[in-house]
Amino acid sequence: MVLKFREKELELGKRTLIMGILNITPDSFSDGGDNFNIQRAVEHALLMIKDGADIIDIGGESTRPGSKFVSAEEELKRVVPVIKELSKITDIPISIDTYKAATAEGAILAGADIINDIWGLQKDPKMAETAAKYNVPVIAMHNNDGHEYSRDIMEELKLFFDKTFEIAENAGIPKENIILDPGIGFGKVYEQNIEVLGRLEELTVLGRVLLGTSRKSTLGKILDLPPKERMEGTLATTVIGIQKGADIVRVHDVLENKRCAMVADAILRKQNIG
Repeated sequence: MVLKFREKELELGKRTLIMGILNITPDSFSDGGDNFNIQRAVEHALLMIKDGADIIDIGGESTRPGSKFVSAEEELKRVVPVIKELSKITDIPISIDTYKAATAEGAILAGADIINDIWGLQKDPKMAETAAKYNVPVIAMHNNDGHEYSRDIMEELKLFFDKTFEIAENAGIPKENIILDPGIGFGKVYEQNIEVLGRLEELTVLGRVLLGTSRKSTLGKILDLPPKERMEGTLATTVIGIQKGADIVRVHDVLENKRCAMVADAILRKQNIG
């Protein structure tokens, strides 16, 4: 399957694609403040591209528990200069990590190619309209206020994504332009996160899947380590995710996950490496 948008395209399914995380925030759980200026952010993005990133995911608001709300104006102030600079010097697709339609539109006008919405088109009623207007793909993540569910967790995810697909269809977004993210760490406790990871293949019947586990608290609970020491745990979930059908992994440590994915692809996708 080829994901097309504007003058760019990405082939899904042949090999695992690596999405590099670029948080332009002072308070993200793992790398808050690391790239909180334009030059440093651009340099880090270029390093991730050199290390093998296929997509750069740029966010201007931390979504960790307890983080402060950031207005669309402030988000755009943080991300637009970086997106503009990157789009001048690289043709790697850029995604904007936001649940606000105003931020998404401003980022797309600055050069972003993909919307990464942690609320799966269900928070801002104008988000689907914005994606359709600019004909950009959407990464739709499962989320929930709280972690109480009346059904099996995978059934809850499927019902959530059914609603996402309905919203997308009504807005005129082709189903093939929607990539599903199970939302590890969002609206779920540890046991629910583990259950979703163990049954990830059940989502592949709905569409293409992105997995984002990088440095998350689920890994911290298993390893009893702080975020920046959870790389090996992330690598384990990258392999499991690929085995269970994920086409994209969203990570901080691009080089290591790229190498990990190459080996997994050679075995699981029979990807020819020579």
